[in-house]
Amino acid sequence: MSSSRFGGAITTPTRNAALGWSIVAMLAVLMITQVAIESYRWGFFLGLALALIVLPAVALRDISAMPPWELLVLVAIPAVDAILLGETVLSPVTVYLGVAAVALIVAVDVRTYTQVQMNRSFTVALVVIATLATGATWNVALWIADGVLGTSYLLGGRTQDAANHVMMIDFLYAASAGLLAGILFTVYLRRRSFEATSHAEAPGGEAGERPEPTPSLTRGRFNLSERRVTQITVTMQVILGVLLLYGLVVRDVPTITNASIALLVTFLPAALEHNYRLPMEPELVIWLTTAAFLHTLGSAGLYDLIGQWDSLTHSLSASIVAATGYTLVRTIDLHSADVYLPSRTMFAFILLFILAVGVVWELVEFALDLAADRYGFDAALAQHGVSDTVTDLLFNLAGAIIAATLGATYLTNVSHQIAERFGN
Repeated sequence: MSSSRFGGAITTPTRNAALGWSIVAMLAVLMITQVAIESYRWGFFLGLALALIVLPAVALRDISAMPPWELLVLVAIPAVDAILLGETVLSPVTVYLGVAAVALIVAVDVRTYTQVQMNRSFTVALVVIATLATGATWNVALWIADGVLGTSYLLGGRTQDAANHVMMIDFLYAASAGLLAGILFTVYLRRRSFEATSHAEAPGGEAGERPEPTPSLTRGRFNLSERRVTQITVTMQVILGVLLLYGLVVRDVPTITNASIALLVTFLPAALEHNYRLPMEPELVIWLTTAAFLHTLGSAGLYDLIGQWDSLTHSLSASIVAATGYTLVRTIDLHSADVYLPSRTMFAFILLFILAVGVVWELVEFALDLAADRYGFDAALAQHGVSDTVTDLLFNLAGAIIAATLGATYLTNVSHQIAERFGN
């Protein structure tokens, strides 16, 4: 059973199960040891890893349902490193290497024991995304613990900017570890068969055939016609064009950058419909366009005029990230023959993707800040300390939950269409 969808990936299930359970026993001993010495960080990590490792065996009541033992070794590396060597300069990398290994295990289990269908590239991307999302969640938890419980995990007497710098380096460690794990997984898959098989077939259809129109999530409630959506979008595009010209005249780099990006975002729905034949509900078009439009208004001067505009722009930035994540995940799901994401799992995929994009956005802002300090120009996107960064991440988390919930609701409403497309 454990190798049925790997096409023989685990050539000797009994041997893999024996090695896997041996490593599980070792991890359990390490977890108990860490809890006994009050190293709750590692105790929690190992407990979570163990739960994910044994979940398939427990759910299927099959002791041979064990992830490849090589991945379990990767999970053990950071804990063994911490116990034998203590905290070293490589500790953050090894920690996130372990997190990435756990993400790999989840990807393998999901691919093997559920109806989710993922090709090799999507699986590797999922590992990187899950690692970045975990890094975001972990750092937000540390920041909250510092503020509520008085710990010194993140702040530790540092200034806001210094703590933010540490967090950005931590995110870089997470990205590097996730990428390394993805590369290692690619090498691993070259040695073992990982052919795409699924309980659900990919959608058919002849080349050039336009997908059936998909119903809007709220069209029946707001009765938005395509013409009215076009009018609203064009109006905002004209205003964005005026803001872009204003930025060029006064040579304001942030306004130029944000207006340019916002204009590109407003053309995204039309490009997806025209070039990739992806039907877009009108509410999503307005969501994308309005978020980009109001964000640019803030960068053009409303930050100084309205005191709470900064909090509003956090929400709007989260909306942009959420809308983009929703659009891309839905595009992959509906239009890739090699990827199938059931509606029950779509919530988790959208949530992880949006959190990961939020981390990438913060890293871009961090890089622009460093470049601005180095070369003496005004950063188009700026960070203002660790609290500002965490606030961004919290708004991204809220936006991710909302977008994932709306996405799950949308997929539920059209589940019969998805079932027909995928032959389920």
